[in-house]
Amino acid sequence: MNEAARRCRALGCVLAFAACLPAHAGSVSVRVPYSGSYAIQLTSLKEARFKTTVPQQYDFSCGSAATATLLTYQYGYPVTEAEVFRQMYADGDQARIRKQGFSLLDMRRYLLSKGFQADGFDLPLDKLFEEGLPAIVLLNDRGYRHFVVVKGLRRNRVLVGDPARGTRSLTRRDFERLWDNRVLFVVHNRRDLAAFNQSRDWRTAPLAPMEAGIGRQGLQSIVMSRRGPGDI
Repeated sequence: MNEAARRCRALGCVLAFAACLPAHAGSVSVRVPYSGSYAIQLTSLKEARFKTTVPQQYDFSCGSAATATLLTYQYGYPVTEAEVFRQMYADGDQARIRKQGFSLLDMRRYLLSKGFQADGFDLPLDKLFEEGLPAIVLLNDRGYRHFVVVKGLRRNRVLVGDPARGTRSLTRRDFERLWDNRVLFVVHNRRDLAAFNQSRDWRTAPLAPMEAGIGRQGLQSIVMSRRGPGDI
């Protein structure tokens, strides 16, 4: 076996080992013959999905996490979910919040206190693409109502920052089905800061049609030849 083959085999072992690692970031260093080594930085899918989306800490705190995501990653105004939660909870109807979670009114008050004027608009989703603005929307998944941030639109996909599941993309059809109230909650006085359709967000949920991975002509160009007599 030549040197190139040894290195390819070692790299294959690294990748196989990486697939079995637990879901957190880290690095793996594997030594290969002749004092060589490979170091690969690993990031779990779960961690990657929350790289630009703030996770919610409580069942009823998707509103505060969505607000923190909007300000931190779409407007460059860093805040934590805990900060948003404390202020919105202190200023809101606490009994209702514990039962139903935060409302758009709670978010509007908080955003205004930070200099961001936001309101709900009954507009089509494509308006966000035209204006280049992110939005908070309320999705209804079989009776479970949940706030997410619309981060981008491409082709027939909608990119959302979901406080429960991280950054992910939905088909336009699935999104429209879940988005039953048709309200876009949008900041309308800081367009100069707005970030929409950012590559850093799409990197977590890339567009990957089947035809891009496997050519229509078949598999002959991506499979290994069968070994013959005398092959190592």
